[in-house]
Amino acid sequence: MKAVVIGAYGHIGTYLVPMLIEGGYEVTAISRGLSKVYEDNPAWGKAVSVKMDRGREPGFAQKIADMQADVVVDLINFDISETKKMAEALKATNCNHYLYCSSCWAHSRAEILPVNSDDMKNDPLCDYGRDKLASEQYLREEYEKNGFPATSIRPGQISGAGWDIIGPWGNISKVPFQKIADGEEIFLPNFGMETLHHVHGYDVAQCFYKAVAHREQSLGEVFEAASGQSITLYGYAKLIYEFFGKEPKIGFLPWKEWCEYEGNESECKHTYLHIARSGSYSIEKERRLLGYQPKYTNVETIKLAVQSYVDRGLIEVR
Repeated sequence: MKAVVIGAYGHIGTYLVPMLIEGGYEVTAISRGLSKVYEDNPAWGKAVSVKMDRGREPGFAQKIADMQADVVVDLINFDISETKKMAEALKATNCNHYLYCSSCWAHSRAEILPVNSDDMKNDPLCDYGRDKLASEQYLREEYEKNGFPATSIRPGQISGAGWDIIGPWGNISKVPFQKIADGEEIFLPNFGMETLHHVHGYDVAQCFYKAVAHREQSLGEVFEAASGQSITLYGYAKLIYEFFGKEPKIGFLPWKEWCEYEGNESECKHTYLHIARSGSYSIEKERRLLGYQPKYTNVETIKLAVQSYVDRGLIEVR
């Protein structure tokens, strides 16, 4: 059996490629830069690495189709037109499963929690989310009308050691971590009750792999690759104070004042897009249909990422 993973050296592919190889697949790992993976695994020695840039490679979808893989996992697709090109190219091949990496940003503002992943009447808050949702809807329709073997998976806020994570300000700024490590007071927007939902890259990869392994149950479905838990900004900040052995000093500011306090316009926009959604995503369907069981809780994932910041000198413990 052959598998192609597009975007293989990123957060998800780091773990997914070894899972597929250990599951008996011959894996071709597609990447535009062949960067170092986030976690070493000897199984990577069996992968065939191919350097191809989707944005610059003429006929990218057809070149993937020509590989005649049984499974194609598309981890870096951000454009509905690319989804359509890939589906059309794969229809004339041996591919019996196309897995599309969507995003929790395909969701709109949360209403009833936990959010139901089968709600396809979402109204995403940004173009990125709208494009992801459009691809999901296109693939579901292609499956229902034409039998195209597609599955969509929505990762939460992918986290872990080695990369920037969403912090207690709802953005990737390391300032609140350093302030907390120094024992300083930090301020949160509103009352700090908005939620974030970190999930380890390993568990996102696991969800993809489980969908491959349970093909019949996953075709035509949309799954949440989540930890099954969310954390409030307040709970997150308190957790980090405890992590550094400091007494919590947490204040609150109205949104406009908080943005002035944060001081970075682009980061404030980033925060808004995270906390305005404030979801909590059930993984009961994923457990039932795929046997999905996260290895890490969201809190464990946060702690691993923060420890990685310390180990790499990105946060100083004075």
